[in-house]
Amino acid sequence: MTITNPDNAVKAPASSALSVTDLEVVYNVRGIPREVLRGVSFHIAPGEAYGLVGESGCGKSTTAYAALRYLPRNGRIVGGTVSVDGQDVTAMSNERLREFRARDASMVYQDPALAMNPTLRVGRQLIESFTLLGQSKTDAEKSALDALRKVRIADPERVMDRFPFQLSGGMQQRVVIAMALACDPKLLVLDEPTTGLDATVEAEVLDLVRVLRQESDAAVLLIAHNLGIIRSLCDRVGVMYAGRIVEEGPSAEVFDSPQHPYTVGLLRALPRRGVRKTERALATIPGLLPLIGSPLPTCVFLDRCAIASDLCHTTAPPLVAIGDGTGRFSRCHHVDRIGEIQETPVSVDIAMLNTSAKGADVLELTHVSKTFHQRNLAIPALVDVDLSLGEGETLGIVGESGSGKSTLAKTLLGIEAADEGGSVSLDGHFVAPLTTGRSADEKRSMQMIFQNPDSALNRSWTVRRILMRSVEKLTGIKGDEANTRVEALAAHLRLTPRHLDLKPRQLSGGLKQRVAIARAFAGDPRIVVCDEPTSALDVSVQAAILNLLADLQSEKKTSYVFISHDMGVVRYLADRIAVMYLGRIQELGPTDAVFNGPNHPYTEALLSAIPNVDGEERVRIRLDGEIPSPANPPSGCVFHPRCPRAMPGVCEVSEPPLREVEPGHLMRCHIPVEQLIELQRPPAQG
Repeated sequence: MTITNPDNAVKAPASSALSVTDLEVVYNVRGIPREVLRGVSFHIAPGEAYGLVGESGCGKSTTAYAALRYLPRNGRIVGGTVSVDGQDVTAMSNERLREFRARDASMVYQDPALAMNPTLRVGRQLIESFTLLGQSKTDAEKSALDALRKVRIADPERVMDRFPFQLSGGMQQRVVIAMALACDPKLLVLDEPTTGLDATVEAEVLDLVRVLRQESDAAVLLIAHNLGIIRSLCDRVGVMYAGRIVEEGPSAEVFDSPQHPYTVGLLRALPRRGVRKTERALATIPGLLPLIGSPLPTCVFLDRCAIASDLCHTTAPPLVAIGDGTGRFSRCHHVDRIGEIQETPVSVDIAMLNTSAKGADVLELTHVSKTFHQRNLAIPALVDVDLSLGEGETLGIVGESGSGKSTLAKTLLGIEAADEGGSVSLDGHFVAPLTTGRSADEKRSMQMIFQNPDSALNRSWTVRRILMRSVEKLTGIKGDEANTRVEALAAHLRLTPRHLDLKPRQLSGGLKQRVAIARAFAGDPRIVVCDEPTSALDVSVQAAILNLLADLQSEKKTSYVFISHDMGVVRYLADRIAVMYLGRIQELGPTDAVFNGPNHPYTEALLSAIPNVDGEERVRIRLDGEIPSPANPPSGCVFHPRCPRAMPGVCEVSEPPLREVEPGHLMRCHIPVEQLIELQRPPAQG
């Protein structure tokens, strides 16, 4: 049953740990107040986790900062209230606010490295968190060690004596969480806490948050663009668009049965349920998020909505209750027409996307190893890697940080020279180990798309100048002919003539990544290495980039080496997948074979750690410890110290060869494939 909800529909219960009511925030831009939050209301009970999702710029982080009254200097709360454990944060004096932040609320940021002082040891920073609460130095040292144990850090005494840069990303995030929990907060705000982490480390951090919130009864406000994380961790979710919550409810219900056009659009943009590029393109949300402060008198999603009517242009949509007392709400005039959007075919032309047949090999790596040397210490980053890449094929490379993925990319590009005895060949002929020894044609044939376009693009140049330079350097074309090629390239990448005369800082994240892709394709490369090209993008922008990459590949027969932590994205785009661990290929095979099994135990653990927006239950396989140092690899199978299926007396004695377990599917494991199939068989239902 669907009913129009009265104004007090989201009134917070008296027991709320966090209550946000009709919150309005503006940013002063060039002296003009620009509206950012437009009457945001939600509440979180003690021990409950609440997720906020939406595109970048929709107001998620502003909401979190406003909850702690930690807005930038040009930000101002102009309406509404924020209460934490019954205390009105908006009415606190500066002195009381400092005490509130020290004792009642904590925040964990996206990049843990930026949250710690790189010049101070971990122990000193953690001890300070407790001394500021009034503990003596002796008690603070004990509390710091206990806090590290609480967040499951082994050997805390040793970790206390390290500097932040000596810890892995997962370890850094655990330390930051330990610091945040020092005051036993009533409210814990997590702002993209797992972005950039491996799937296994991400799963461990999420498990840690689950346990800690049960133990401390803290309310958790989680901001993430990974909807699978929200589904797996949060009890309820709020979907934000242009500074307004447009849908709210229990996470499972919202993701299984979305009731707002924007939520439907976000979910349709995800590569869900094993969909592949050969089956269909991903849906995207047309248009762009409104600019900050844009007047939006009626429905904020109006300009991008597929079912907008004349009513939507004249009257602001009411808050509508979905069901009977479930706490589900949607801000839409046409909840009864949501099914029309869900049934609408994907409008992207997919005629070219279903021709992903592997051609002749264009790239071959034979016995490629790479050893770094530090202080007379040999550190093998790659060990005897054999790989091939066919024309028009995408090879996905996955594995934890430190597994050798980036070193592999740098070695085939010639940024790093492979050790003697290994070779890289292009179209059947060997190429020099370093770029400096390669011909212009060889350099043009292999290009790269980086993870962060902000770091890869010259901020002081226009897009036109950036692309002109690439065209001139890679093709030798000059003047008007080069400019014509740039304009044709931009049009092919869905960049308008207006975009060419803007600078990167004036573009959205998705547009900047399109510029980076255009630059990589400026010389018609044979091979493009994609290093996490969508990891920082919203799901709709990610879908557009993945569609674009698939379309370009099909048209130009370009081959991709695609490095990513997002297994769903890899499954969608890759034709084959190589799983790396400690510089070695542990499993290699067609995408469907790798995902359907049987799997190497390491691949099995990676797949089990993927947060799933569809709520599919998996048996989580936890790996003990962290990836070993390549300077001192374990004996035998390098994975055996962490392998839950290791066979004593076998795995630690000899390293298994990479053998074929089925046509085209290779695995480096001592366990017979028949036994792996039996071990990995899903448990019988009922």
